[in-house]
Amino acid sequence: MTTVHFATASTFVLSASGLALHRNHLVSALLCIEGMMLALFMALALNSQTLNLANTSLQPIIMLALAACGAGAGLALLVASTRTHASDHLKNLNLLKC
Repeated sequence: MTTVHFATASTFVLSASGLALHRNHLVSALLCIEGMMLALFMALALNSQTLNLANTSLQPIIMLALAACGAGAGLALLVASTRTHASDHLKNLNLLKC
């Protein structure tokens, strides 16, 4: 395992453990999910670089576009929850209330 592969794997594991252990605020959860997406982007970019295939070079770009859409939706959710509940604490958000 090269150092780049180790850095990508450790970034993903650290982001996943941060999401599992430190879920106090919605912003921290969104940042952990974004870190996981960036680790996946790096892994796909490494994979397409090592294989040198033309059809695999489009996968990281598509995943990065989906990550940007997810980040936009997450920030919209953050703004909406902050306006309605006056905080971004995840324990205050109850999905059963309308």
